[in-house]
Amino acid sequence: MLFGKLLPREGNFFEMFNQHAQRMVEAAQAFSELVANYSDVELREKFNQAVDEAEQAADRVTDEVNRTLHQTFITPLDREHIHALIDTMDDVADLIQDSADTMFLYDVRVMTPEVIELTGLNMRCCELVRDVVKLLDRVSDSKTAEAALKLCNEIDKVESDADRVLRSAMSKLFREEQDMRELLKLKVLYELMESVTDKCEDVAKVVEGIVLENA
Repeated sequence: MLFGKLLPREGNFFEMFNQHAQRMVEAAQAFSELVANYSDVELREKFNQAVDEAEQAADRVTDEVNRTLHQTFITPLDREHIHALIDTMDDVADLIQDSADTMFLYDVRVMTPEVIELTGLNMRCCELVRDVVKLLDRVSDSKTAEAALKLCNEIDKVESDADRVLRSAMSKLFREEQDMRELLKLKVLYELMESVTDKCEDVAKVVEGIVLENA
């Protein structure tokens, strides 16, 4: 038994990365449904709960990755890359949950066109992260590495689009919103939602580092 514990292990990190990325996408999907059905109180509560459940499932995967990392002698990627990747992905799921919680805590009444647009961009960004994470176990192949870097570039483009939407939303908000409370609520929500794409871009930077080191 002791000898078995001393044997080198690699751990199934790539599978856990994929599981986490899928939970993150599920959180984004639930948030999208929350926005789409916001006027229905019952559905609002249902999809808010779905966001929470997806985020909690992502947390469990993060914990499993960290436990496995401590127990594993040989890892398929640099330990710092593993830590950075899973922690940054978990930040994405946390920010999606924070956005949903903010709607409830601040009693946001209406889903503005800017909220809807940012929701779509966040959904797209999370899907791209999921897709690029699926390639990590094969980045030693030059074509796969190229495909991964291309997806990272797409994430960067979506993040730039979200920046543009945020700037436009802020300009419109301060020019047109007369109710100071509504202005503050939406300002916080817009900034929080845009931070989801920022964090997805951070994931892409970690992936780029992994690709360049292992290709």
